[in-house]
Amino acid sequence: MQAAELFEQRIKPPEAARRLRVSLKSAYQWHQRWREGGVQALASRGPSGLRCRLSARCLEKLAVYLQQGPAAHGWVEDQVW
Repeated sequence: MQAAELFEQRIKPPEAARRLRVSLKSAYQWHQRWREGGVQALASRGPSGLRCRLSARCLEKLAVYLQQGPAAHGWVEDQVW
């Protein structure tokens, strides 16, 4: 919650963005949320995007394939998937 600490010290969003190495847009969004809901409004909402639709079995299989590496699956020349 570094952003909230900075905002509580009356640090403006552009300076907070510089200190936290984030975009100016993010800093302004955080500042708006902080003003409206305090520190709790800045709590993580978890990962965004769609929920993974792979079954547990498929995820296990994928993990094994990734550990084996590209060469084990035919990508011999450049070792890139």
